[in-house]
Amino acid sequence: MADSNFIDYVKIHCRSGKGGAGSVHFHRDRITQNGGPDGGDGGRGGHVKVLGNSQLWTLLHLKYQKHIIADSGGGGKGAMKTGADGKDIIIEVPLGTIARDAESNEIVFEIEEHGQEEILLKGGRGGKGNTFFKTATKQAPKFAQPGEDHEEGWKVLELKLIADVGLVGFPNAGKSTLLSVISAAKPEIANYPFTTLVPNLGMVSYYDNKSIIVADIPGIIEGAAEGKGLGLRFLRHIERNSVLLFLIPADTKDLQKEFDILMNELQKYNPELMHKRRVIAISKSDMLDEELMTEMKNELPIDLNSNGSVSPVIFISSQSQFQLKELKVELWKQLNA
Repeated sequence: MADSNFIDYVKIHCRSGKGGAGSVHFHRDRITQNGGPDGGDGGRGGHVKVLGNSQLWTLLHLKYQKHIIADSGGGGKGAMKTGADGKDIIIEVPLGTIARDAESNEIVFEIEEHGQEEILLKGGRGGKGNTFFKTATKQAPKFAQPGEDHEEGWKVLELKLIADVGLVGFPNAGKSTLLSVISAAKPEIANYPFTTLVPNLGMVSYYDNKSIIVADIPGIIEGAAEGKGLGLRFLRHIERNSVLLFLIPADTKDLQKEFDILMNELQKYNPELMHKRRVIAISKSDMLDEELMTEMKNELPIDLNSNGSVSPVIFISSQSQFQLKELKVELWKQLNA
């Protein structure tokens, strides 16, 4: 993972800018020797902002940027000149990024749209110059307001991929192979568990120039919700998917047991995942005949979606592309249900 280009979690220390101090100044020129106060206000300190960018898909650019510091505001000047505002620091992130406070773990905001801009830390307000404090009874105040102090702290930026369909299955279930066949994505594929160490996104073409975004999530094992295997690191990406595609190999010894384990891990991680629509695909099915398919289908439990409909079961093969068109039709149907 150290050399991966996919980074979905960074912890950064941020500090906004301090507000500029107000000016203590009195008007002086060739004619006026003892003019009234004309000290200007201090400038605002720079904010630390987060901006959504649909062209980004990882937090890699923030991996080695542990400290982010905005500029302080400039001090006020005579002639009621306001100090310059500190330059804002803008952190660009992919859509689906959540900002949390590292200490309280509280969600500060969520970036969901391109161009969405949120303030992570506010810059300090500039102090008022002595002009502001002039009154009828105090016409020559010799004091001004200091700038407001900066904010700082450790923040966590956490990415949850936004995709239409999430592939759910055990390691080596054929998820990466399926994604490579139905899309232009080129995930690493090998005949051993945990080939996929980072999520992969693929754009699947559908009829009439329509498309479906499919996310290949690293394989789930029993105990993933407690952190076993790749555990919690990638289960959060499933939360963003509208439809979950369960992939179970045809050579699995117990179809029902494997399905139950997958469902149990998702429920333990987040019970709200049970409200998502589900499609069950039996992969590596090119060597099965109709009789065996019917027998295997009867082994699976009748899975009911949240609306009471039965989750469809489709037998597929990525190698021979058996029923992949039917799978696309079913996924589109579930997405638009």
